[in-house]
Order: sequence, then structure tokens, then C-alpha cells
Amino acid sequence: MKKFSSLFLVSLLSGATTLGGYKLLIDNDGFFSKQKNVVTLAPENYAKNVGLVPEGLDFTEAADKTIHTVVHVKNVSYRTVSNPMMEFFYGYSGGQQQEQVGTGSGVIISEDGYIVTNNHVVKDASDIEITLNNKKTYKAKLVGTDSKMDIALLKINADEKLPYSVFADSDNARVGEWVLAVGNPYNLTSTVTAGIVSAKARNLDTNGIQSFIQTDAAVNPGNSGGALVNTRGELIGINTMISSQTGSYVGYSFAVPSNIARKIIEDIMEFGNVQRGILGVEGGELNSSASKELGIKETQGFYIKKVTKNSGAEKAGLTKGDIIVKLDNQNITTYAELSGFINTKRPNDKVQVSYIRDNKTYTVPVVLNKNEFVTTEFKGIELENIDATDKKKFNIDSGVRIKEINNDNLKPYYDELKGTIILSIDNMKTTDVETTSRILEKKDENQSVSIEMINKIGQRIRIII
Repeated sequence: MKKFSSLFLVSLLSGATTLGGYKLLIDNDGFFSKQKNVVTLAPENYAKNVGLVPEGLDFTEAADKTIHTVVHVKNVSYRTVSNPMMEFFYGYSGGQQQEQVGTGSGVIISEDGYIVTNNHVVKDASDIEITLNNKKTYKAKLVGTDSKMDIALLKINADEKLPYSVFADSDNARVGEWVLAVGNPYNLTSTVTAGIVSAKARNLDTNGIQSFIQTDAAVNPGNSGGALVNTRGELIGINTMISSQTGSYVGYSFAVPSNIARKIIEDIMEFGNVQRGILGVEGGELNSSASKELGIKETQGFYIKKVTKNSGAEKAGLTKGDIIVKLDNQNITTYAELSGFINTKRPNDKVQVSYIRDNKTYTVPVVLNKNEFVTTEFKGIELENIDATDKKKFNIDSGVRIKEINNDNLKPYYDELKGTIILSIDNMKTTDVETTSRILEKKDENQSVSIEMINKIGQRIRIII
């Protein structure tokens, strides 16, 4: 009996110990309790709101404002198609005119009929037709274009005052902010999609635009030239391209920021062409690996590798090794941010440049140069930008001219080469001096390059130097 009582007492104490340990270490606020888990649990009502727009946010007003300002753009061009069999048997070489039709979108920006769209939407157009949201159709005149930034300005003469979009300050757009993309994908009219700003100052390594607004609002073929607006219906970008291997939307799209588009439009209307200012520095953005290679501690900013002769940067005292961290009041951490800011400025504009030198920060005013006066040099060849006269004469939209030759090996060909226009280097388009400099930055002086040129009498030639 005593053995049984002892066994019962031991069992009772064991059970009490186990229960006490559970309460102390595991249950509720115990040391190993679930409440101590590293992962924080969402509130119970969180699942009810997943994927929904925050309460009180309504897109209908912004959509209604915008759909009446977005138009359908029809581009009609013609090309001559030859018939080899007719040419062979009958000597007929006249060819046949074949109509080609392209479509896109545009945004009305004034009540008297000015419309902004992408340059690629209206490129090589013989006729441009605009269809409003009310189905009225008008012939449009091409006022001007900027192929580098992919912006074009059109004008229609309507028989009424037109609804139009107002520009917002795209610098104030915030990552995570709700936006609407409005356009005419697949020839559909006034399609509205919603998303958020996924990133700003996105560099896609194009030869032109270096500072896109990235969004996850669905954009498809035909949306090009359409509006990207905020929840107040204000224009923050012109939809330009999608990132896709299929040609259709797969997650991200990109827009030219409204500040850049607005500046281009104002230049075209006031001067007839784009007035592009240049800071006068070459280099690259910093990151951990670049900073380690350069032996510096800063991992953000624009590192200056070269200062252009006679530029505003040189006159202000900027030099190789300086790190630009701010332009006016805008922080600069990437090349795209620097490029995007400068693209909103004109020649002779003054910019306050903050830079780091020897671990100290300085700020100096820099007066921007005109793009045409900037040069660069590679392998003893000095290059300069071409002007509108050259583009018209040789029927080209970009290129850089050989201004001077200091390469002894090329001196025998001085007369033939000086004045020749370079169209591409290693099959990369030489849009202007700025983009050509970026191409050449990646080349070694001892590395051979293939250059496609058009000489002074219009012949296209290719050389290797």
C-alpha cells in the first residue's frame, strides 16, 4: 500500500511539474510561447483588405478627367515595294506604293488642340489622324519632335474648345503612389488601368532617355504616347515602352517624366527645337564594387572621371575624382537622376552643384553649356554634335561630326575624315556627343573599334581604327 501511495505521489508531482513547465515556458507569455515568434502576425482584418485600394481612394474622378483628354493617333506612311520578276523580265523598276498604318495614343495639353505623343508613334508619317474620345476625327500637323527623348508635339484645328490634361511635377511623384495609365491599346478606345509607381529615375541603358518612371499599371501596344496620371488626374508621365519579351505587358511599363516632356514641348513651341543644356562631366554612378575599385568610401553619387574642356563644370572648378551628390535641392545617387534633372534645364541655366572632395562637401554654381558646343575625344579624334542642317542634308536623325584629328596614324586621311559624320561605333548608335562619350567610356584606347560614317558627299563607309 505504501509503495502504491509513493508511486501515486511521484506521478502526481511529475504531472504538476510538466504542467507548470508548459505554463512557464510555452503557454501564453512563456519563454518559448508563440507570442515570442520573430514573425509578426498581421491583424485579423488584414486579409479582408489584401489587394484592395485603401478606403476612401476613388479613381473614377481621375479616370473621367483623363479619358476625354487622351486621343487615338493613326500614323499613315507609304513605302515603295519593288517586284523583282517584273524588273527581270520587263525592265520595270517603278515599284508600287504600299500603305503602312501604325497606331498609338496622345494627350491633349491645351484647349486649342496641341497634343503630345511619342516620337516613335508618328515617325516617318505621311499623314497623321487624330480621333477624340467623342469619335470626332481630325488631321494633325507635326509641330516638332525630339527623337532622343521620344517626344513629339502635334496640333489639330478643332471646331470647339477641347478638354486637356494639366502637368504635375513629376519630381513629387512617390514610389508606391497610385497612378492610372490611359491609352488606346490594341486599337481599343480610352482604356484605363491602375497601378503604383514602382520606381523613379529608372535607367534602361537606352541611348536617349535615362530617367523613366516605372509603373506596374498595365500598358500594351497602342498605349505609347498615352497619359500616366496621379489620383487627381494630373499628368506625371507619357507612357513610352514596356519591358517584355513577347511585346505585350508582363509586369512593368515605363513613362517619360512630365517635367522632361513639358520642357521639350515648351522648347519646341518657343524655339522650334529642343534647347539641351550640358553639365560637362563624364563618369558613372557609385556602388559598393565601383567604390572599392576606386578606393573611396562613398557608395552613392556620381563619380567624375573626366571634365569637358571649356564647359560650365570646368569653369566652376569641378575636377576628376569629385563626387556629385546633389543638384539644387535634388539628391543624386545615380546617373539616371543626374541625367533626368539636367534634361529639364536649358543652356545658360545655373545649377547649384554639391560635391564631395577629400571628405568635405562643397557647393558651386555651374552654368550649363549648349549641347552643340560640347566636344569629346577618342583615339585622337575630336567629336562634336551635328545640327539640324546636317540632319536634313544627309537625311539622318543623329550622329557626331569629326571636328579635328590629332591622331598621327590618321593624318594622311585628314582631308577625307574631317567633317565626316559618325553614325555608329561597334553598331551602337551615336545619338550625340553625350551618348557617344558613354559608349567610348567602355572602350579601351588600345581596343579596335568599327566605325560607320557618312562622308561629306553622302557616301556611307565603315572603317576600323
